[in-house]
Amino acid sequence: MINSPISKIRLEGRDFYVKRDDLIDPFLAGNKYRKLYTLLKTPSNKLSKIISYGGTQSNAMLAIAAMCKRKGWKFEYYTKPLSITQKTSNVGNYYHSINLGMKHIEIEEALYRDFISSLSLTIDTQTFIIDQGGAVEEAQKGLEVLAQEITQANVNVKSLATPSGTGTTALFLALSLPEFKVYTTPCVGDVKYLKEQMQALHKIPDNLVILQPSKKHHFAKPYPEFLEIYKKLLASGIEFDLLYAPGMWEALLAQTDEEVLYIHSGGVSGNESMLIRYEQKGFK
Repeated sequence: MINSPISKIRLEGRDFYVKRDDLIDPFLAGNKYRKLYTLLKTPSNKLSKIISYGGTQSNAMLAIAAMCKRKGWKFEYYTKPLSITQKTSNVGNYYHSINLGMKHIEIEEALYRDFISSLSLTIDTQTFIIDQGGAVEEAQKGLEVLAQEITQANVNVKSLATPSGTGTTALFLALSLPEFKVYTTPCVGDVKYLKEQMQALHKIPDNLVILQPSKKHHFAKPYPEFLEIYKKLLASGIEFDLLYAPGMWEALLAQTDEEVLYIHSGGVSGNESMLIRYEQKGFK
């Protein structure tokens, strides 16, 4: 496990610390690296195939593809049908995942939910299923290692922040560091959905604070306010992803006032395709 450094930035007159998990690996970085810790430590001969599912903008998809390439495992990834544009694009997470050896399988939308529910009925002992976003109990070990690194860094803060898809990272980080306040905000769905995802893994601890977004944002849709935050962060010296980070930073700036250690989620490899979409929408 690589102990990532901590940087300090200034944003809108406030100081923030950033745990630089984005520097771990170009594709296998951020919270996905932490979530996949147990599998990364698994001997290559113990498994032969990984199966997962979700969207083709997914940072988890790319991280799993990179892990499987490293371990010599096959990787099958299931999605709803894609457009020709998505399939033929030569930028973004989907493109990189295919180049890393991912086998992509499309499932008709009407059949998708039932198909995903039945995946576990057909696997053998050499196959492991990773739920969408890397939401598996095995993720806890990697986040315990992250918690140890934060404690050992001895940064003079008592508040952490990390954005949430399924909430796995925020949940296990809060469980591992009860002496810290852990801020998160839903980037996929709303607060109710996020709580349901977390509670499927563990009871939500009292030190986990879910910040309500300023308005409903559709995941992966370009928003001018998100691009503005992205640019401000870039000017501060660090690039963050355009899918999760802007919503978290927006909530932190509006709803907190203390010094915070932000856990960089990685995912900046997806910015290439997202910035093209921003341009196509006329956002500069």
